[in-house]
Amino acid sequence: MTGKSLSERIGDVGRRLAVEAHAAWLAARDPRVPWFARLLAVAIAAYALSPIDLIPDFVPVLGWIDDLVVVPLGLLAVRRLIAAPLWAELQATAEAASERPSSRAGMIFILLIWAALLAIVYWSVRTSPLH
Repeated sequence: MTGKSLSERIGDVGRRLAVEAHAAWLAARDPRVPWFARLLAVAIAAYALSPIDLIPDFVPVLGWIDDLVVVPLGLLAVRRLIAAPLWAELQATAEAASERPSSRAGMIFILLIWAALLAIVYWSVRTSPLH
């Protein structure tokens, strides 16, 4: 069998949803998109990126169902409210952004900040009079 594993297929779906959510975010900021589609696109993109859900993720099964239903249905509605050529352009822009390599310099900078913060905490605990 040469098919993809279940985890690979789930990863593909997640990646497609992330690209579509990014395309919705781009649509929300594009003046060529009708205002009602922009409003829905903002709501769906914000919901997809928000750490707060209708049903918290720690609730077994139901916690993920809202993400698996609300976001795809919202994206479908946004897609239907936008002209197909414009949606294809927005989706291509989102796809290109998802394929860009991440910045190693940025990652190293963030890691250095965390290392410095950890060193400061360690130093302050070691030199505290309570120790």
